[in-house]
Amino acid sequence: MEQKFILTARSLSKSFGLTPVLKNVNFELKSGEVRALLGENGAGKSTLIKIFSGALKPDSGLMSLDGQPYGPESPLEGRKNGLAVIYQELNLAPHLTVEENILLGQESQRLGFLNKKKNRQKIKQVLEFLGHPEISPDIPVRKLPIGARQVVEIGRALVSEARILVMDEPTSSLSQEDTRRLFEIIHRLKTEGVGIIYVSHFLEEVMEVADTFTVLRDGEVAGSGEMAGTSMEQLISLMIGKRLEELYPEANYQPGEIILKVGNLRGQRMTAPVSLELRRGEVLGVAGLVGSGRTEFLRTVFGLDKLKEGLLIISGTEFKPQHPRASINNGLGFLSEDRQAEGLALKMNISDNLTLSRLDFYTRRGFLDQQKQKASAWKWIGQLAIKARSPEQPVWTLSGGNQQKVALARLLHQQAEVFLLDEPTRGIDVLSKAHLYELIVELAMKQKAVIFVSSYFPELLGVCHRIAVFHRGKLVDIRMKEKWTEESLMKAAIAGSLELKEKIDRME
Repeated sequence: MEQKFILTARSLSKSFGLTPVLKNVNFELKSGEVRALLGENGAGKSTLIKIFSGALKPDSGLMSLDGQPYGPESPLEGRKNGLAVIYQELNLAPHLTVEENILLGQESQRLGFLNKKKNRQKIKQVLEFLGHPEISPDIPVRKLPIGARQVVEIGRALVSEARILVMDEPTSSLSQEDTRRLFEIIHRLKTEGVGIIYVSHFLEEVMEVADTFTVLRDGEVAGSGEMAGTSMEQLISLMIGKRLEELYPEANYQPGEIILKVGNLRGQRMTAPVSLELRRGEVLGVAGLVGSGRTEFLRTVFGLDKLKEGLLIISGTEFKPQHPRASINNGLGFLSEDRQAEGLALKMNISDNLTLSRLDFYTRRGFLDQQKQKASAWKWIGQLAIKARSPEQPVWTLSGGNQQKVALARLLHQQAEVFLLDEPTRGIDVLSKAHLYELIVELAMKQKAVIFVSSYFPELLGVCHRIAVFHRGKLVDIRMKEKWTEESLMKAAIAGSLELKEKIDRME
C-alpha cells in the first residue's frame, strides 16, 4: 500500500519575545511511518509539537493535513482532526477506571444514556489490539504500573480515531520489557496506517523503531532522511554540530597500585571463571555482545548473583562477594544497566536516593537528621551538575541523564573506591553522556578504579585505558585500548578472540 503524506509543515517559525525558537522548519509525515524528531534540550522539539497539536500558533509558515490547510486553534481541535499527543507526563485521571479514562468524552450513548455493553465491547477491542487484554477495564488507573498507564493513554487516542500520534519521550520511565512491548504496539499502529512522531533522546531505541528522522538544532532543521543507512555517529553530529570524538575528554591515565584482583571468579550465570586485575587510576572497559556475560560478571563481583567459586582481593584483603551490603562496606559501588528497576527508587526524592546506602550517617538516637541529609544532597547536586529544583524533587521527574547522575552520586557518597558501571550511558541524551564521560575520567584522576561495561564500542575506545572482551560467558581477551579498533572489538566479541578471527580472515 502506497504511503501518503498526512502531515506537512512548510517554513514554520516561532519566537518568544525577541528569542527565535523555530526558524523556517519543514516537516512531513506519511501514514504508517514512524518519524523520529531528534535534538538536544532547547532545540525546538517541544515548540514544534505544540504547534502541531494546537497548543501554540506559529508566527509564520503553513501546515496541511491530508492535503488540506491545517491550523488548529486548540489541542481539542487538533485531536478532533486526528492528531493526539502522548506526553512524557501522562495526562490521565488517576481515580477513574481504565474504561473511564479511555472513553472520556467518547462514550457510546443510547437514548441519552450510556450504552455500557457497547462501551465495554469497545474497550476490549482496543486493549486486544494493543496486545494487553489482561488489563482490567474496571481497575483505577492509579493502581496500574507505568507501562500499563501508557497503554491506556494510547488506547484513548485510538478511540478518538487519531491518525497521527506524537509520542514524547515514551520510554523514559519504562523498564526494558515495557519498552519492548511498546515497540510491538507501535508496529501494530503502523500496520493500521497510523503515522507516529517519535520524540526521544534514546538513540539506540530510535534507530530500532523509526523509519525516518528529522533533527532540530537551535530551532532549525539540521538534517532529515531515512534511518536505514544512518549511523548513530551521524545523528549525534547533526544534533550537536560536532563529531562524536570531540565529546570524549582527554585523559592521561597514570595507573597506580592494584586495588582489585579477581581470582577464578564464577557466578551462577557465568559459564567460566574470570581472573583479572584492576589498578587505581584506571578505567577498564568491558565489551561484548548481549548475553556475553559482561553483566553477569559485574553482578557476581558485587554480590548480586550467587558466587559459585573464586574470590576477590580488595586493597590486599581477601573477600568473597556474597551480599551487596558487604560489597559496599568493602569499597565497591555498582550501577545497574536498568536504573528504573534496580538503580533508583523512582518514587523517592533525590535526597533519599543519594543517602539510602548510608542512612546510619544521618541517624542520631533513632531519628533521621533531614537537614543534614538535605545539605549533603545539595552538595552532590552541585558537584555533578544535576538539573533539579531541590533535593525534595522526585527522581522519576528528572531526565534520564540526571537520573544517572543521581545514581552515580550515590556511589560517590557511599565512598566507593571501585566503580562497577553497567551501561551507564544507555538511554540518556548526548550532552549528558559527555558529562558522564568527564565524571568517569575524573574518578580515575582521583585514583579511583572503574570497570565500564558498554555495548557501544566507540565510547569504550574514547574513554578507557584497557578493554576486555567477553564472549559466551568467558573473558577471551584484554588489551590496552591502543591495540583495539572498533572493528577488532566487534570481531573479538563475535568470534571469541581476536587471534581466532584474524586466522579466519587470513583463511578467507
